[in-house]
Amino acid sequence: MRPNTPAGRPVTDPGVVVGYDGSDFAMQALDWAMDEAEFRDSPITVCHAWQSPYGDGDQDARTSLQHAAEHVLWHGAECARQCTSGVRVREDLFEGPASDRLVALSETADLVVVGSRGLSGAARRVMGSVAGHVATHALCPVVVVRGTGPLPHRRHPGPVVAGVGGGDDHVLAFAYHEAALRGLPLVAVHAWRYPAAAWSAGMAPMVMSDVPGREAVEALEAAVEPWRARYPDVRTLLKPVEGPVLDGLAGASPGATMLVVGATRARGVLGRLGSVTRPLIDAVTCPVAVVHC
Repeated sequence: MRPNTPAGRPVTDPGVVVGYDGSDFAMQALDWAMDEAEFRDSPITVCHAWQSPYGDGDQDARTSLQHAAEHVLWHGAECARQCTSGVRVREDLFEGPASDRLVALSETADLVVVGSRGLSGAARRVMGSVAGHVATHALCPVVVVRGTGPLPHRRHPGPVVAGVGGGDDHVLAFAYHEAALRGLPLVAVHAWRYPAAAWSAGMAPMVMSDVPGREAVEALEAAVEPWRARYPDVRTLLKPVEGPVLDGLAGASPGATMLVVGATRARGVLGRLGSVTRPLIDAVTCPVAVVHC
């Protein structure tokens, strides 16, 4: 068993990190993380965090809680050992907020995987506070896995869908890598809107041209061209959609294996999730990868 570790101290080569608290949501995240570790030939680090509501006063209660936390972590790690082949499984037990530990591990991780909610998630909120915090502040890509129970292994899995909006090399790099690992096609989605027109009384109706639509296709082709060359075995489909970004990405997500979206850093740190990313995670049913540039 790994001893409790300060949140600020990274672990060397944690590989794929998964937050595990024993909930159904965590089981689905663990299932996804095990697949990622096998695809990537990477270790998997199962992380469980616990906190005592009793402070330092009741040592017997604290000891009991720690033993319970050790059992939860053992269960998650043992599932990973039994259900993977040749994957190194590491255990990480931390006393403190789970979000702090997962962000600390993200400093050297390839990927962090979290369930959309944990044991403490309020029923009215689809994405819990831990998932939201980690998706916002992690220093590596984060996959938020939706739903409960084991992931269905479909006979014909859907494509990897990538949201493309400009300056998206970080998104496409991750999306193409995932598509290549899984042997899946990639769908590049770009949402565009007709420019707003000023109207006044007596004006003749304006005939809308298809120039914005052509520009959307050209932007998509330019964005994916270098990645198509790098991943010639990944079949690429372009999907320009007219309308809001949220609607376009959500509309492309049914049946997808994964939806990949980007987020940006502000002044060297990560800010809150964007106006599209968080509601998008709440709106779709497939796993969502958040990739920071």
